[in-house]
Amino acid sequence: MVKHTTHLCGVLFLLCLLFGDFVFGWFHYGSQGKTQQQQQQQQQQHTADSFEQSCLCHLTGVLDDCFCDIESIDVFNNFKIFPLMQKLIERDFFRYYRVNLKRPCPFWPDDSHCAIKDCQVEPCPESKIPVGIKSGNYNKYSQAANTIRDIKECEQAHELGAINSTLSNQSKEAFEDWAHHDDAQDHFCGLDDETSPDTEYVDLRLNPERYTGYKGPSAWRVWNSIYEENCFKPRSVYRPLNPLAPSRGDDDGESFYKWLEGLCLEKRVFYRLISGLHSSINIHLSAEYLLDEGWGKPIWGPNVHEFRRRFGSAETKGEGTRWLKNLYFLYLIELRALSKVAPYFERAFINLYTGNAQEDSITKELLLQIFNETKAFPMHFDESSMFAGHKMEAKRLKEEFRLHFKNISRIMDCVGCSKCRLWGKLQTQGLGTALKILFSEKEIKNLPENSPSKGFQLTRQEIVALLNAFGRLSTSIKELHNFRTLLKDQRTLPYCSTLLSNWL
Repeated sequence: MVKHTTHLCGVLFLLCLLFGDFVFGWFHYGSQGKTQQQQQQQQQQHTADSFEQSCLCHLTGVLDDCFCDIESIDVFNNFKIFPLMQKLIERDFFRYYRVNLKRPCPFWPDDSHCAIKDCQVEPCPESKIPVGIKSGNYNKYSQAANTIRDIKECEQAHELGAINSTLSNQSKEAFEDWAHHDDAQDHFCGLDDETSPDTEYVDLRLNPERYTGYKGPSAWRVWNSIYEENCFKPRSVYRPLNPLAPSRGDDDGESFYKWLEGLCLEKRVFYRLISGLHSSINIHLSAEYLLDEGWGKPIWGPNVHEFRRRFGSAETKGEGTRWLKNLYFLYLIELRALSKVAPYFERAFINLYTGNAQEDSITKELLLQIFNETKAFPMHFDESSMFAGHKMEAKRLKEEFRLHFKNISRIMDCVGCSKCRLWGKLQTQGLGTALKILFSEKEIKNLPENSPSKGFQLTRQEIVALLNAFGRLSTSIKELHNFRTLLKDQRTLPYCSTLLSNWL
């Protein structure tokens, strides 16, 4: 009898997982009365339902300032772009990013270095960097392929992905022939000096963006400076824009943001780009959370509670959905930049040089495949509507826009956690490169077919940052789909638990 009962319970549990609400409703209405446990489970279900209804179910429809809807972006990204981007960023050319993580904060004393082990920087041997990246100029397109040395030792340097830190000073000469095109009027970011001995290669695969525990006054000060001093907030608005601010007033979100509608398009776009970037980072931290340190091998994965804390309606006073919509807006901006820069890379002589001809060929083929997908997307953001007014006023506004964003890129040097600083610098440089592309339309159209251009050029670091930054946005949208599924499962499991308890 016990054996049959156990078997029956198992079948019921499987049916519940398969049919969810239907199975529960059938048995529920066939039973008499509601136990206290049922009421508790219904309360849990109501909590999950109310969160999804208030945050994710409102994440739908057409975005402001463009003619694209969220559902189209979800399908396009999750089924077409995301799989290709994951393959691309695994390639050697996009795996190594050169960055100076030791630049001092230019705005306040650098007194907030993170003591958490997941923030730390550890060295990776110089010999593990592919020869073509280390000593070759990617613009020297005719170089013969060299042998890439074994990189497995570097992959095992640190289980949690310690940053590949310093290269010896003796390697400085090997980098002198890297191309460095620096037209100050085009750059939206403060670029690291590649000749500095503090500039180092970082293996991004060993250093995934994830939750490190970096928070408190240091993190608040960084985001507060970004929002309050650089996002064109009117002086008449007193409530802080910074989501980390301890007190955000009693406004319900919609009434508070009426000031945003009064700004010109360019300033609205600027705020939404920064808000979207912040949302994307928060999704990464929630999706790659330290769930269990285990027996010397940490377990990382999605944390629904952390996601709710950052985007839930009650926790954000109804603003979580707005922040998530800004992520989609940022995605459209960078997607548009990729579609516009495609002619630059489609020229036959452009190679993504690492020193391995086969690797370089595969990488370029993948990149061109992504460009083809981006160009086929039917609902791109129209950047021509920006800076389109009176010529002198448009020029002044564009310069103000550029300087504000460049200032934000410098604030990234004030982040106290090394890994957070790494991904902050990379993603701001990626967005800055996207903006540079969007506002270089004439130069891109006039690119010579068979030779480099003096009018428009991208450094290797800009290319790596651009594609990795877009890869982060693509991952964020994919992770939103995963969180939807997890929240739906949270509604289903209480039903199953109630069913089994009734039958047992």
